[in-house]
Amino acid sequence: MSDEKTVFSKEKTLSFEVFPPKKDDEFASAFEVLDKLCALKPDYISVTYGAGGSRAGKTVEICSYIQNKLGIPAISHLTTVGASKAGISETVSSLKKENVTHIMALRGDRPADMTDEAYDSREFEHASDLIAYFRSEEAGELATGLHFAAACYPEKHYEAFSMETDLRNLKLKQDLGAEHFISQLFFDNDYFYTFLEKAEGKGITVPVSAGIMPITSPRQIGTIVALSGSSIPKQFADIIAKYGENADEMRKAGIDYAIRQIRDLRENGVYHIHIYSMNKPKTTAEIVGGIN
Repeated sequence: MSDEKTVFSKEKTLSFEVFPPKKDDEFASAFEVLDKLCALKPDYISVTYGAGGSRAGKTVEICSYIQNKLGIPAISHLTTVGASKAGISETVSSLKKENVTHIMALRGDRPADMTDEAYDSREFEHASDLIAYFRSEEAGELATGLHFAAACYPEKHYEAFSMETDLRNLKLKQDLGAEHFISQLFFDNDYFYTFLEKAEGKGITVPVSAGIMPITSPRQIGTIVALSGSSIPKQFADIIAKYGENADEMRKAGIDYAIRQIRDLRENGVYHIHIYSMNKPKTTAEIVGGIN
C-alpha cells in the first residue's frame, strides 16, 4: 500500500457507480453515459464487475476510459466469488497497465451456475481475504501502489449473524488495508447515523460514503430490496403508494426523495456521497443539481 494522497483521503467526495452493459452491442452507449456523468465533475466513478468476473474485461475497458480519457479517478470493483488468485492477479495487472490502482474489494454474488463444490472450495472466501492477499508477499510487486475500498452495510449484511459480527468484519477490512468504505444503499438516514456511531465505537476511522439510489419506478423496489436487504420506511412507502401508478410523478418523487436524503446527510456531517447512478446520467444530473 502506498502512502500517497488518493481520492480516498479527500475530506468530501461525490461519486457515482456505473455498470458494464450486459450486451456487447450496447457497449458504445456506455461511453456516452460516462461523458455525461463526467460533466457533473464527480470525485471518482466506480465500475461494477459481473458475477464471477464474467465481464472483467469490460470493467477494465470502462475504467480505462474513465481514468485516461476523462481524467477522473476510476475504481474497479473486484469480486472474490468464483475467482482464482491467478484470475484476480491477471485482472489487477490489466488494471494497473491502464493506470487504475483503486480497487473496491467485494465478495460478490454467487453465479447461478456455480456448484456447491466450487463455491465451498473457492480461494477467497471473503472480501477481506482479497485485501489480505495483496498485503502478503505472495502478491509481490503487483500489490505496489494499490488502494482498497470495501463495502459496509448500515442495516447489517443479510448473511451476518448480528450487527456486532458485521462490525467486527468491517474492522478487519480496515486493519488489513481498506482505506474507504462505501455503504449499501439505504432509504432511512437514521439507520446510517446509528451505523456510523456503532462503527466509530468499534474503531472504524476511515471515511465512509453513504450509498444513495434514486428509485424512479415501483418495479425497482422488489429487486433492490431482495438484493440489498434494505428496508423501506413508511415515508417512502407512502410515496410509492401515492405515485406508483404514474410514471412521471413517481420519477419526480423518487429523485426528490434522494435529494432530500443527501441534503439531510450533509446537514448532519456526512460529506461522502456515493450515487448508484444505474447508468442514468439525466437522473443523476437532476440529483446533483438538486443538492447543489
